[in-house]
Amino acid sequence: MRVGVFDSGLGGLTVVDSITKLINGVEIFYIADTKFSPYGEKTKEQILKHSFDIANHLINEHKIDALVVACNTATSAAIKELRENFKNLIVIGTEPGLKPAINATKTNKIGVLATKATLCGNKYQDLLTNLASQNDIEVMQEPCLGLVKQIEDGLIEHDDTYIMLEKWLKPMKEKNVDTIVLGCTHYPLIKDLIKKILGDEIVLIETGHAIANRLEDLAKKQAIQFKENNSLHLFYTGIINTKMVDKIVPNFDECVKIEIKGRDE
Repeated sequence: MRVGVFDSGLGGLTVVDSITKLINGVEIFYIADTKFSPYGEKTKEQILKHSFDIANHLINEHKIDALVVACNTATSAAIKELRENFKNLIVIGTEPGLKPAINATKTNKIGVLATKATLCGNKYQDLLTNLASQNDIEVMQEPCLGLVKQIEDGLIEHDDTYIMLEKWLKPMKEKNVDTIVLGCTHYPLIKDLIKKILGDEIVLIETGHAIANRLEDLAKKQAIQFKENNSLHLFYTGIINTKMVDKIVPNFDECVKIEIKGRDE
């Protein structure tokens, strides 16, 4: 099975890690669109164009069987259109794990960390409205401006990153939030820092495992053939923090900068 995965940067590698741990026999082609990162600060139209440019590149260059949009922001902006245009392709998106958070919370108070684009997107807002109407929950949301860049730059343990998180998380702690939705694929990379602020008892909801399960189920339904071993090909469009790549997915076959034609802001 040939799987294309993309994100604005390295965050989607947390999803890749989940896929390779669950499924054996996949060839993954990952694109970190670092030239245009972060997506969370771009318009829907810009994100939509970047998503289609990358999807077409993965289809034309690597003949993928499945496309995983390993980015909450891109999913919110483009998943509907991607599915409509690539009907013969398995297309899987990423969305904040509100449903598992509702099942996990004991205080009925949930925090959501995400980008502004994700929180303002129709997909997230519709899901939140629907679930809130059916459950007695209070949701505190935080558009974590600048956090993706801190992670991309490898500044996970930096004082500035801690200060940013503390500013967002302390009000949630004071409101007795006991479950945090990591609404961006970058954020699992700072879960230890979140626990340092909120305590080890905080429940953190990430979606990588759910995406891997969904991919496996859909592939089996379509009788897609698996190879014996996994392989991982990494591509990036701008610059990349190789130390962070090694930390997230230490075993990969190549890491190469690429140009995708016809792209601009």
